[in-house]
Amino acid sequence: MGRIGLEVAKRLEAFNCMISYNSRNKKPLLSYPFYSTVIELATSTNVLILCCELNDQTRHIVNKEVMLALGKGGIIVNVGRGALIDEKELLRCLIEGEIEGAGLDVFENEPYVPKEFFSLDKVVLSPHAAVLTSDSFMSICQLVEQNLEAFFSNKPLITPVI
Repeated sequence: MGRIGLEVAKRLEAFNCMISYNSRNKKPLLSYPFYSTVIELATSTNVLILCCELNDQTRHIVNKEVMLALGKGGIIVNVGRGALIDEKELLRCLIEGEIEGAGLDVFENEPYVPKEFFSLDKVVLSPHAAVLTSDSFMSICQLVEQNLEAFFSNKPLITPVI
């Protein structure tokens, strides 16, 4: 339950969703139920929304065991990083009806998206659009402009590529 997870939780509260979370540490200021493992969280909910960073501890944090704990009515939404989910197991669980569905805008081996996902009615696929906000687009444009001005003035670039 980091910054993005908290923003997702706030939005879901507007729909009267029951929020629970897993994180490295319990957040003392949050009233949401905390689960120390993803398996415990999956056992007690029917939707998992992933928006954590990818690192050695989170790679395949959603594996076969978690999917089976989520159960046949479970839905996984991944808006974090593709490798948070064991994609091969996700496909197997979807095809065999071990979980109900998935919403994905990130994939384990981007830009490759397994073709099997396209034939599944219980999967929603979307391009990842996390940075495509008007504010971030304007910031990128300003940064490009500053880099070009620096380059043509023989000054150090604001964001050099090494």
